Amino acid sequence: MRNAIVTGAGSGIGRAVAGRLVREGYNVVVNDMRPEAAEQAAREIGGKALAVAGDVSQETDAANLLAACEKAFGACTHLVNNAGHVHQARFVDLQPADFDRMFAVHVRGTYLCMRAVLPGMLARKSGVIVNIASQLGQIGGTDLVHYSGAKAAIIGMTKALAREVSADGVRVNAVAPGPINTPLVMSLSEDWRKAKAAGLPLGRFGEPDEVAATVAFLCSPEASLFVGQTLGPNSGDVMQ
Repeated sequence: MRNAIVTGAGSGIGRAVAGRLVREGYNVVVNDMRPEAAEQAAREIGGKALAVAGDVSQETDAANLLAACEKAFGACTHLVNNAGHVHQARFVDLQPADFDRMFAVHVRGTYLCMRAVLPGMLARKSGVIVNIASQLGQIGGTDLVHYSGAKAAIIGMTKALAREVSADGVRVNAVAPGPINTPLVMSLSEDWRKAKAAGLPLGRFGEPDEVAATVAFLCSPEASLFVGQTLGPNSGDVMQ
């Protein structure tokens, strides 16, 4: 049985990932820090989708996601760290509280959720972790120094952890989407979005389902040789 935890699944990419995994036969814990968003997403997804509210930057909330998964479905076999936060500001205007919150959600949240599920995965010598980064963690983004830095940290953690645990049966990879039509990206200024769209070789932003397809692949046995990789559904913004 495949039992997944998807953080930040109340909307956007996380919502699409949770829906895709349920359609593929997974039991899925649908997490969001907004209880109503988690509940609505789980209800709309249907199947074996369980809403569990919580802030992944809080240790007790991260641990509760695992406990809820184990109680409802059994051992957590897959973790998708998607919970995200965005805030736009020029670096000279960036306040320490904004910087700290960015790293709390993205970096601390990813760490805490991996820390919660990893002991069980190692004991079973089986597990998959997919961390949602961003192409801005690879190339940077104007007015988004703190966001870009946090996403770069996720890529670094992904590579380092993959080196530690791959031989023990746990695959760790990342997905670094480009700009996607989500509420998070739509909260950025119109000028920023227009400038970014104009520079994309594909000429358009992506859709959440297009990212979900990449995540589903990395979760599947077909990705058995993918270790510490960062896949980029990014409209050509980053070419490797």
